[in-house]
Amino acid sequence: MTADTADDDFLLELLNTTPVADGTQVDELADPDAGRRWLRAHGGTGTTQELRHLLAARDALQRVTRGDGAPADLQKLLTGVARVPRVTAHGIDWVLEAPAERMPAVRAVTVWGALQEGRPGRLRPCANDECRLFLLDRSKANTARWCSMAACGNRMKARRHHRRARATAAD
Repeated sequence: MTADTADDDFLLELLNTTPVADGTQVDELADPDAGRRWLRAHGGTGTTQELRHLLAARDALQRVTRGDGAPADLQKLLTGVARVPRVTAHGIDWVLEAPAERMPAVRAVTVWGALQEGRPGRLRPCANDECRLFLLDRSKANTARWCSMAACGNRMKARRHHRRARATAAD
């Protein structure tokens, strides 16, 4: 797995921590212990401050990705963050510098920015209005609509089929 893929997966997994279960949206990071475990499993230290910053970033990124917020809303999450060049034996590496408790949140925002720049329109909400998940379309044609073909895709196709069948029967 490349660093880009790992970063993409990190962002997508973060955005998808507020799924709908039995018709109600749940927040998998609302419980502080669960949030700290999630952070540790994704490269963080799991501190309370780190979780607080990550939740703010997640909520802002969800709003922006859904079109309910402006990208400029993310600027405050990057205050005091810098990319610093470091000379290595292989050339120059650019290293992100931010307070440690903000690094996972900063990582999420910078990954979002890299996706917008390098693969615009690939990160989007699931087309199922009842679903609160996001997808990262990695297909060549950029035509994916659902977070999961097995779940939302089949469900939406079945609904359309039943609507068409009822409309035909009513005619």
